[in-house]
Amino acid sequence: KTLSGPVSDPAKLPRWNYDGSSTGQAAGEDSEVILYPQVIFRDPFRRGNHHLLVMCDAYTPAGDPIPTNKRHAAANIFGQIEAEEPLFGIEQEYTLLWKDSNRPLGWPLGGYPGPQGPYYCGIGADKAFGREIVDAHYNACLYAGVNISGINAEVMPGQWEFQIGPSPGISAADELWVARYILERITEMAGVVLSLDPKPIPVTNIVKIRALIFIEDESRGFTLYPTNLISLDVE
Repeated sequence: KTLSGPVSDPAKLPRWNYDGSSTGQAAGEDSEVILYPQVIFRDPFRRGNHHLLVMCDAYTPAGDPIPTNKRHAAANIFGQIEAEEPLFGIEQEYTLLWKDSNRPLGWPLGGYPGPQGPYYCGIGADKAFGREIVDAHYNACLYAGVNISGINAEVMPGQWEFQIGPSPGISAADELWVARYILERITEMAGVVLSLDPKPIPVTNIVKIRALIFIEDESRGFTLYPTNLISLDVE
């Protein structure tokens, strides 16, 4: 959307709308969905001149969150514990696939790669596949203002990971979603498919997202709660 001047506060951005029937989020006879701006990031694809990426959530014209808007409820929950200042560190694993074959980068045609070992945090043209995409994503997130804290090659050829945080409350989730969006835009430009599927190939390593939770205690130190480690297969 084009604005008449620069904006730095999401509350001062206009709401926008789209046809929810085209995305399976609304019925055809009542298809209007309203976007509420929530968080502003710098746009890494249109640099300069105050270009923005805006994280929004979606509502009906009556102001009710649509069923797929999980951010609304999450923000309410995080708001109730804001005084505890919880911090979240998130690991997002993903796989890069060739567009035509749907096979992971680095896999031989008609076969499978060698056993795990040399690929995790590996270097070399026979061990690391897609690093240009990974580095471009990392740099784009830094430019955008996403709190991305690291990247690394994973245990399977074509599999990588990035880390978000530690970030407070709903900000961690917002940054994760924006980082995913940026990554998908970059893979689109590279002609490669991004997969968050837990098993992009039936025999492969499981792709996961993990979250570490930190709570600030009364002495202003941080306590890690390892029992709260969340390990979820991404659907």
